[in-house]
Amino acid sequence: MSMQNEASATPLPSMSIFERYLTVWVLLCIVAGIGLGRFAPGLFQAIGRMEVAQVNLPVGLLIWIMVIPMLLKVDFGALGQVRQHWRGIGVTLFVNWAVKPFSMALLAWLFVRHVFVAWLPTDQLDSYVAGLILLAAAPCTAMVFVWSRLTGGDPLFTLSQVALNDTIMVFAFAPIVGLLLGLSSISVPWATLLISVLLYIVIPVVIAQLWRRALLRRGPTAFDAALARIGPLSIAALLLTLVLLFAFQGQAILRQPLVIAMLAVPILIQVFFNAGLAYWLNRQVGERHDIACPSALIGASNFFELAVAAAIGLFGFHSGAALATVVGVLIEVPVMLLVVRLVNRSRGWYECRATTP
Repeated sequence: MSMQNEASATPLPSMSIFERYLTVWVLLCIVAGIGLGRFAPGLFQAIGRMEVAQVNLPVGLLIWIMVIPMLLKVDFGALGQVRQHWRGIGVTLFVNWAVKPFSMALLAWLFVRHVFVAWLPTDQLDSYVAGLILLAAAPCTAMVFVWSRLTGGDPLFTLSQVALNDTIMVFAFAPIVGLLLGLSSISVPWATLLISVLLYIVIPVVIAQLWRRALLRRGPTAFDAALARIGPLSIAALLLTLVLLFAFQGQAILRQPLVIAMLAVPILIQVFFNAGLAYWLNRQVGERHDIACPSALIGASNFFELAVAAAIGLFGFHSGAALATVVGVLIEVPVMLLVVRLVNRSRGWYECRATTP
């Protein structure tokens, strides 16, 4: 039996409780953070002052715990598989790097500066735009493996596109963010941006790959068991970061409760637009359905852990940028589950004209 058939025959594993109910945990963090910020403001002001070179130490530690377990799953050796489905990879790269950040910048400009401008705090408009750009400039890393499994996606293709995207992200994230912030007339803190890339991309990638090699020496079973133990730490660190963020953001949110809903609009449009574009382009170039699904899903989802980290590092806990990236976390799971359902239900339409390479 071919690897493709084996992948299709394998029962699709369910998401962990953390993954399945991520939106619920985020909502609870919102409530907890707002409540703690209201009743213990001194504690969070003290945490906010724990900085070295504009890097908040507690948050920096939480972000490493958040990001590194995600990067443990990435095998950069899979880059050798890229040429096997070069058309699907081409679609992935086009959507992720030539369409997604720029379409989000356009949507952010349209909704934040025009459609919703009368209901948003004037002093945060630039910050909201910046947060949305940061969210779109970071392609999904870990969660795309979950979405791909739920659609029966080709595992080798999923791994290879993630490895290639992460490699490109090391070099392209800062220039694209800087370019789009500049085009949006937002001051670009280049030094802080480059430090964020070093702290939240380069160093975690190096640590994760060294740790990955050490774990793999113990064998595949031990490696999988280690990932199962370490994985929940990533979500726990994310949730603790959100508690801190909402402790600082709480008063602003209580004054403007519709801000989250308004920021969700461009994110939702971007998700469905990019997923649909990637899915349709893969069909046009004749890629298989199990290639089109992970290609569309990585175009729709975001590396929100990195986006939250970069927003906090660049603009601070109190910023609209940090809040905008958290909205991405809030809607990630339910929206992506809907995209998964759509690509699964449309398989017949997809395959009626697509040709197998």
